[in-house]
Amino acid sequence: MQVLGRANAEPRTAHEAKGGSDEPGRGVAETDTSRPTGRLGAYRARDGSDAAPVGIDLDTPHAALVVGKRGSGKSYTLGVLAEAAARANGVAPVVVDPMGVFSGLEAPSSAADGVPASVVRKPTVAANAVPPSSWPALVGLDAGRPAGALLWQAASETSSLTAMRAYVAEANAEDGVRRAARNHLELADSWGVFGSDGLDVADLLGGEATVLDLAGTPDAPSNAVCAAVATGLYERCASSRSSAESPRLPWLFVDEAHAFFGGVAADALRTVLTRGRTPGMSLVAATQRPSALPDVAVSQADLLVAHRLTMQADVDALTAAQPTYLAGTIRERLPTRTGDALVVDDATESAHAVRIRERDTPHGGGNPRASRRRCE
Repeated sequence: MQVLGRANAEPRTAHEAKGGSDEPGRGVAETDTSRPTGRLGAYRARDGSDAAPVGIDLDTPHAALVVGKRGSGKSYTLGVLAEAAARANGVAPVVVDPMGVFSGLEAPSSAADGVPASVVRKPTVAANAVPPSSWPALVGLDAGRPAGALLWQAASETSSLTAMRAYVAEANAEDGVRRAARNHLELADSWGVFGSDGLDVADLLGGEATVLDLAGTPDAPSNAVCAAVATGLYERCASSRSSAESPRLPWLFVDEAHAFFGGVAADALRTVLTRGRTPGMSLVAATQRPSALPDVAVSQADLLVAHRLTMQADVDALTAAQPTYLAGTIRERLPTRTGDALVVDDATESAHAVRIRERDTPHGGGNPRASRRRCE
């Protein structure tokens, strides 16, 4: 099996270095069985059939982007990668699941080795896990206005929603300002995602995948959970580098990533993208709308898995960051068949047509059909 994302072999020819061939293994490192590797699928031969098996490097940190229009296999591929990471030694995958489609990871596997995973339904986090500067925007206040400034100060001085409300009630501010801040804190409390017994980062670094099921949770509180988890994992990695403690390396998987890069989780995700490699943290962001992501999310990706895209703006977003070694254009090389993907690998400066393997656990992202319903 050939491995994408592992730069321990050089292309044999200049043509291969430019990504000019879809032949299996060209410009791609051979598997080192002592290093964690995830099975991705198979190279797609020129006649459309499956060729040599292909894997993804899980030994070193990566910033990966999985894109594709609805129904093209984007979330399915994210699940394939999460399965692989769950089986890898030294890796701790955490899946931010806003649509509730990854709970199947904890179901019995069709493969002999199984997929170690657990699902946290309606996860909660501590209020002080969200940076104080993010609190005004989180609840819809302007940080430059009195009520937003008061809320920012309350979040800076306290560590729970209860303490924040008490701080606001006793603040030296006009009644209207205190009332506005209090009302927005009550909104945050109604979301049910803040609690002193929230997620512990240490529990996310165990020997199994953790799915954070946020189905039915609005964007704002989902962003709060994502921001807290991304920040906590990053800080834990950064602190452990200089200590004897060596937790597993976290891989953060974020589906519908445009909703998080557009909310208060954006700063935390940007930090992981731009600084995560050194402490050992990886990010895999998946979206059907790459045009809605900030430029950094596309430009920082060292692995791009692109399924079918038909919106011009989305194709343009990938084209703007197209590497010089890619033969042809992104549009020319995008697949048209569901489950096929163009994989651009910056580590080996190559691009390959890949057929994504079948999931070993149930996929929850299929579309409901009226023909499958029983009606009286």
